[in-house]
Amino acid sequence: MATEESTGLVFHPMDQFIVRPLFGDGPIHWYTPTNVTLWLMLAVLVVWLLFVAGTSGRSLIPSRVQSMAELTYGMVHKMIEEVSGKEGLRYFPYIFTLFCFILFSNLLGLVPKSFTTTSHIAVTGVLALMVFLGVTILGFVLNGTHFLGLFWVKSAPLALRPVLAVIELISYFVRPVSHSIRLAGNLLAGHAVIKVFAAFAAIAVVAPVSILAIVGMYAFEVMVSVIQAYVFTILTCVYLKDALHPGH
Repeated sequence: MATEESTGLVFHPMDQFIVRPLFGDGPIHWYTPTNVTLWLMLAVLVVWLLFVAGTSGRSLIPSRVQSMAELTYGMVHKMIEEVSGKEGLRYFPYIFTLFCFILFSNLLGLVPKSFTTTSHIAVTGVLALMVFLGVTILGFVLNGTHFLGLFWVKSAPLALRPVLAVIELISYFVRPVSHSIRLAGNLLAGHAVIKVFAAFAAIAVVAPVSILAIVGMYAFEVMVSVIQAYVFTILTCVYLKDALHPGH
């Protein structure tokens, strides 16, 4: 009976998501530097290089780096203004930082031998929870108990309002779950598929098809990385709008 080794099809597509310590092979504690720590720091470094170091010598005729930074800045600024209104621009620094961090974390995960930090629910969950707690606290600070009007659908018949209020309340508390799983799930699935195609590249008969599939999936994952950063950010703007203007 042929073993997995003899078929040449030994591959573990989920191994790329294992959290490992940077130094040694001992147990991982909360203070242990891991591959997640490394690639989170690299994402922060790339954001700093692009938007701080890269734009330090601002000129009338922008460089490529400055143009990229200005385009990203303008896109996020316009998104916040259109979705959350002009009041939402007060929170532009946080939302812009969130978008850039997620975008470059996603893109760095496509570098060979790298680690995709945003494929882990522990990372995306913290980001989503920060947004959820932030807009909820902001909603009560700005509106007091009127923020609860977000769950009371005044346009619905009176008899249905209590039922809809329960549904709205449940959907509100599910927000951080869907917000985080959407990002992590899309990246995890795409990277796993690429790994599966890469395993078949070792078989001469299907290698050309496998390589074409890898190239196609890689291009698709670049698009997914940008889209998922955009979706996470625009949903943050939607939730911010609810905090600034509660009620139906």
